[in-house]
Amino acid sequence: MMELILVTGGVRSGKSRWAQGEALARGGGEVTVIATAEAVDDEMRDRIEAHRRDRPAGWHTIEAPARAGEAIVAAGTDTVLLDCVTVLTGMAIGRSGAGSEAAALDAMAAEIDGILDARAARAGVLIVVTNEVGWSVHPPTALGRWYQDGIGVANQRLAAAADRVVLMVSGLDLQLK
Repeated sequence: MMELILVTGGVRSGKSRWAQGEALARGGGEVTVIATAEAVDDEMRDRIEAHRRDRPAGWHTIEAPARAGEAIVAAGTDTVLLDCVTVLTGMAIGRSGAGSEAAALDAMAAEIDGILDARAARAGVLIVVTNEVGWSVHPPTALGRWYQDGIGVANQRLAAAADRVVLMVSGLDLQLK
């Protein structure tokens, strides 16, 4: 079973930077990044490119906007960094065509199940980045509220399973577990 480190916090709080530092300390040059974002517009393309520039050149990347658990199992290194659950589960809702809260939550839960199953299937360390979206503006749409609720549930499941949980606030890490 992989050691699980969950890194959570608000947008631009330093989660990815901290997670990359931890991955470097654990795996050195032998790290696989599971990247969940898709370049759907110029702004997202710029964010993805900034994350790529921030990573050491020798790290391996698997693009996995879906079925991240399969990518974790397939990773050829003992240290795996998944960045991030928030984008992954949002994409899952979009693909599901979620017309109900139950469908949205099921789509999100399937991705979390895959991550936790992959963790149990192999050895090493798995560093997972997520967001605390419940600290932001209350979404004006039902789909936005389902998503926010679903991320809250997903983060609770991941935190319960994690060996360590780190909360990032203003670039500072707070060890929760």
